[in-house]
Amino acid sequence: MNLVTAYHASAPTQVDFAATVEGPPHFFYGRRSHAEHESFWVRSAAGPIEVIDNVNLAPPIAVRRGDSVEVAGVMVHDPGHIPRVHWTHHDPSGRHPGGFIRWRGRLYA
Repeated sequence: MNLVTAYHASAPTQVDFAATVEGPPHFFYGRRSHAEHESFWVRSAAGPIEVIDNVNLAPPIAVRRGDSVEVAGVMVHDPGHIPRVHWTHHDPSGRHPGGFIRWRGRLYA
């Protein structure tokens, strides 16, 4: 499914897209996994998206406003919020398609 269609859909969808970082990451602990995550907003061709990455599985990324990134993961929708993309890392259990963030030529997965 293309990014614009996924952006306006309601079901979780695997996506891969290019975007521009809108601001620095912030860090938090996941409610379910209790693992450390980072979150940053990007501007894509479809609109703004929050990117969430589990930094216990993939290293943190020192992105800055204006940086270009490629993101692959699962887009999810929460009413009242902009779409989010998570699963931007490998699955250590091998049951879920792996995602990634590519920044400055380096792959974070």
